[in-house]
Amino acid sequence: MSGRHKRYVFVIDLSKCIDCTACMVGCKAENTVPLGHWRNWVEEKGPEGTFPNLTMRFEPGNCMHCDRPPCVEVCPTEASYKREDGVVLIDAERCIGCKACLEACPYHARYYDETKGKVDKCSFCAHRLDAGLDTACVHTCMTGARAAGDVNDPRSEVSRLLAGRSYRVKLPEKGTGPAVYYVE
Repeated sequence: MSGRHKRYVFVIDLSKCIDCTACMVGCKAENTVPLGHWRNWVEEKGPEGTFPNLTMRFEPGNCMHCDRPPCVEVCPTEASYKREDGVVLIDAERCIGCKACLEACPYHARYYDETKGKVDKCSFCAHRLDAGLDTACVHTCMTGARAAGDVNDPRSEVSRLLAGRSYRVKLPEKGTGPAVYYVE
């Protein structure tokens, strides 16, 4: 396995999400996200069908940790950057709060923290990842709708979840190469 680069991704099984928001609460607590802001979310899709046979779907999301992140390209201070393993981060010390990255992100995955004068977003729980732990959103997901891992490792859970299944990414036409895969 030497010489192989890790590429961390999220796989979200939409058939398992029940909109319990445990992922949102876990992330907020783990990362001390201020009131009024979120690093991740669950979008309500529906209702679908014809009455009385209606269904609801829920679509979790967060920063897409893009292969070609537009937020990194526009950052004048290089505060937004991508690690070798694909995780896109913000160096708070370098962030000047100009919000260029907010405008560049087609997924609206960043927010401006007024109290700090800085931009923030999902960090893929890099501190947990580096310690060999699951992200907070994966750890708290009670239905197993979320998974995170190295897609370049064929033995990883994310690779197994994607193998032989169809999946989609958000806004493929933007050419950013999002690393959040949705399966059903």
